[in-house]
Amino acid sequence: MATLYDVARLAGVSTATVSRVLHGQDRVRESTRARVKKAIEELGYVPDSAAQSLSRRRKEVVGIVCVERPANHRENMNLTYNDELLHGVEAHIRALDWSLLITFWNEATDPDFPRLDAMSGKVDGILIGEGSFPSRLLDRLTARVPVTVIAGPPDERKVDVVTADNRSGAVAVVRHLIEVHGSRRLYHLDGPRNAPDADERRLALNQVLREHRDVRLTGSTHGSFSVESGEEAGRRIVPAIRDDLPDAIVCANDQMAIGLLRALAKAGIRVPADVAVVGFDDIFPGSLCEPPLTTVYQPMRMLGEHACARLMERIAAPDLAPAVELLPTELVIRQSCGCPHGTMVRQPVSSSRE
Repeated sequence: MATLYDVARLAGVSTATVSRVLHGQDRVRESTRARVKKAIEELGYVPDSAAQSLSRRRKEVVGIVCVERPANHRENMNLTYNDELLHGVEAHIRALDWSLLITFWNEATDPDFPRLDAMSGKVDGILIGEGSFPSRLLDRLTARVPVTVIAGPPDERKVDVVTADNRSGAVAVVRHLIEVHGSRRLYHLDGPRNAPDADERRLALNQVLREHRDVRLTGSTHGSFSVESGEEAGRRIVPAIRDDLPDAIVCANDQMAIGLLRALAKAGIRVPADVAVVGFDDIFPGSLCEPPLTTVYQPMRMLGEHACARLMERIAAPDLAPAVELLPTELVIRQSCGCPHGTMVRQPVSSSRE
């Protein structure tokens, strides 16, 4: 059965634009409207039952739980991820004239999350902004309302998940280090142990190591996905690696890579002349680093939009089988990996999942 996303993909527009056409709104160019209607006809998309279902006994409110990670109060870059998600979610519900209820959750300060129950009574469904949300709270929530998890584990079977293809993206950046720059000794700055994104990126590194038997991992340590944790990790590892530097340090996200770059610069270790550094996410500050950061782009805004669309489908049809959607990534090549000054290349990443 065709979905709203299938129509959007065929017409080359956003799901929000498809929704505007379906609801007869004026803010769509006639050429675009005609393209959407043609896609609807070709796919045999039937929106009426879902639309009618959504209109019955609904609060017309979607909730989102944004997950906060431990970080210095002066560090606000973790808001970049949440901000992009929220823009994507809002882009989808705006066309439906629904509202968005936002809350933030921090496991360290609010482990039991008592207001979760109150929130679930005020919305038609809830988006979880990150896959590290505890299963005990997720189970409590799914018993009350439809739920979609953003950046959840791709092997999830109980709830809908929309996530980036982290494994393929991480495989691409590690292969770039090995096959283009000849890196043979890698160090891993890993992410939180409870984060599915970090798990997938770690599995990718291990996959590439199996493919290249002459490449070895010289060490690893964990951070919390924050700039501060990356800098702290740098201060820990510099004494251990200074006399025997790896060829490259693979960071589980850009924020930690930025912190690591700070620590290496303070220690007089040059990037990429002495050691290459790569990240993951493609947040804007990474492009401003010296050297600019080679990384992997994950479509954060699209994650929010697709997750919201899936949640709407779940609200309209609660008996849908849980599904996992993987969104493609891009390899973003700049100079921190060892490429020449001025390099800026984006390469689509095809699936590398084993």
